[in-house]
Amino acid sequence: MMEIWESLESVLSKYSLVTAFSLVGIMVWVSYLISSRITKGRIHGSAIAILFGLLLAYAGGAITGGEKGIADIACLSGIGLMGGAMLRDLAIVATAFGVRLNEFTKTGLSGVVALLAGVLLSFFVGALVAYAFGYRDAVSMTTIGGGAATYIVGPVTGSALGASSEIIALSVAAGLVKSILVMIMTPFVAKSIGLDNPRSAMIFGGLMGTTSGVAGGLAATDERLVPYGAMAATFYTGLGCLLGPSVIFVVMNIIVG
Repeated sequence: MMEIWESLESVLSKYSLVTAFSLVGIMVWVSYLISSRITKGRIHGSAIAILFGLLLAYAGGAITGGEKGIADIACLSGIGLMGGAMLRDLAIVATAFGVRLNEFTKTGLSGVVALLAGVLLSFFVGALVAYAFGYRDAVSMTTIGGGAATYIVGPVTGSALGASSEIIALSVAAGLVKSILVMIMTPFVAKSIGLDNPRSAMIFGGLMGTTSGVAGGLAATDERLVPYGAMAATFYTGLGCLLGPSVIFVVMNIIVG
């Protein structure tokens, strides 16, 4: 039995990137199964998958005492590459290429204002929470503020500013909490805020920003609105990645010194 395990571990370690894709694929499949069967679509599969990823990262760090989470385990080292900056940035660029600017401009001035207000408000609310919990430097506050925008903006901002892995992990956690809250609350508030047409869906996506949260919430409200909200949320992510490490960091640095 021991020899079989050693042989299997050797193969998994040799093809670590293939192992990483296989593991993540299984996790995503299970997450979407849980989403559809247990939560009835109220919590999007992507948010459940991210939660599993955070738990695995914690478990990996606790078991090995290392600094790279589950990637410190030899046969799962490919996750370090798969979850690294190269593939992350590729995913962001690929998402951005799917956006149609002419569709978003149909929202008019209100859509642009919603987009800017959503990004800036999320950053500064997240920064205030970070400050309240003792993170007083501009890098940490901006990174956690980016996480409050989305769990993509946080790591991108933190990597650009040289934030520690602890701060980047906190930014991902903040984004995950926001995503789940948006998913759960959207169906309950949709009627009262007039979320029943493509224009309002795009404005909503521009305000909230978290693509998975908006998509999941709109799917539970009216699945026909999902493409519009998700498109605006993608703009939000791109704008956050652009402003976070530049304009917002400069402003934050001026404020906290």
